[in-house]
Amino acid sequence: MTEKEIAQALLPLVGGKENIVSVMHCATRLRIVVTDKEKIQVKEVENLDKVKGSFFNAGQYQIIFGTGLVNRVYEAVMNELGLQPEAAIDDKPAKPVTGNRFQRAIRMFSDVFVPIIPVLVATGLFMGLRGLLTQEAVLGVFGMTPDDIPQQLLLFTQILTDTAFSFLPALVCWSTFKNFGGSPVIGIVLGLMLVSNSLPSAYDVGSGAAEPLTFFGFIPVSGYQGSVLPAFATGVLAAKFEKFLRKHVPDAIDLIVTPFLTLLVGILLAMFALGPILHTVENGVLFVVEGLLTLPLGIGGLIYGSFGQLLGIFGIHHILNFLEISMLAQDGWNYLNPIGTCGNVAQAGAVLAVAIKATSAKTKQIAYPSCLSALLGITEPAVFGVNLRFVKPFVMSMIGGGVGGFLASLFGLRATGMSITGIPGTLLYLNEQLPSYILVNVVAFAVAFVLTWLFGFNHKMEQA
Repeated sequence: MTEKEIAQALLPLVGGKENIVSVMHCATRLRIVVTDKEKIQVKEVENLDKVKGSFFNAGQYQIIFGTGLVNRVYEAVMNELGLQPEAAIDDKPAKPVTGNRFQRAIRMFSDVFVPIIPVLVATGLFMGLRGLLTQEAVLGVFGMTPDDIPQQLLLFTQILTDTAFSFLPALVCWSTFKNFGGSPVIGIVLGLMLVSNSLPSAYDVGSGAAEPLTFFGFIPVSGYQGSVLPAFATGVLAAKFEKFLRKHVPDAIDLIVTPFLTLLVGILLAMFALGPILHTVENGVLFVVEGLLTLPLGIGGLIYGSFGQLLGIFGIHHILNFLEISMLAQDGWNYLNPIGTCGNVAQAGAVLAVAIKATSAKTKQIAYPSCLSALLGITEPAVFGVNLRFVKPFVMSMIGGGVGGFLASLFGLRATGMSITGIPGTLLYLNEQLPSYILVNVVAFAVAFVLTWLFGFNHKMEQA
């Protein structure tokens, strides 16, 4: 079926245009908010060509197509609805997104941090490539030493690797203003104020090279390079304050008064109230998480490698974005990535075992491509399309991910970036860690594959 044919067949199965409130998509899934979910014919949707599975989460009906294809199907659906991409259907009020307060808070984090992740992914890759220029083992292959690398080249690579994290508050404030209805350009400027050259750099203060300024005799103030929470909270409150001003300031002076007051109130909040408090909270959270991940005897890796895969099912996995960004910004390393990667690769091992043993053409059609997707870091097709559907393969993948995470923790693996795992994730370990990274993922894949083959799947499951 072409994308247009899929869209034409899909719309009646979700209750038609009159039942659709909005249509969105992420990297792998078409996300539909409907008025009445009882009108959705789930089995018929999942039997459509190229559909790898579907599920309800956070008030959305999510249909798994996979990377690339989901973008084309989304465009076809919007064309059938007569709407432009990113548009919503306005002839009915949107129902509030369901979920408890914690889930809604996680989605709020997701909406803010997801847009800036591509920049941080690129920065992580630059860090990995820069590592090649300083590794004696790699340079030795070409008869070179680190002293042979021109200092100008190292300086250039430092620009590539340091800029995004040095100005991270500006990125966070921009995205926060954009998501909360403020003016993004005001968000950028407010974020840049948090890393102004007039303030002692957070990095210099942390290393002891500089002392923080002291206001009112007791409030320490320094730059917030690499901080996330202060910029996020400041952005939320300042954006809401700007919206309040837009409604109450007369149009004749809005252009002057609103930006002035928004920036003034925003920076006062950030420097003297939110910043010092939330920076301490952020450091405390990272200390606890890193402490759990580095528990002795690989226990932390075993726990996260096993149960971290459940976060995506409950729709709260985006909290990891905040943690990974904060880790990278604080000390340049991501301790979650190597363990989480083992969980993803284990999903690939389990789904490959299902693909080989399955007799149903539909199962094979979904499972084989899902294995490749999981190896490339996209696990939704494997999880929701196959492993979770049959339950036992998902359990076996949790065991495989736990074993791999256990080894990753013992080896002390840590990534230079975020958001890429599996095969592409090797770019975050282009140093002495690369052999260990490959080993732990091979083990995770093999354990999940063998357990699923022996105990996790049989033909009767396809007939249930």
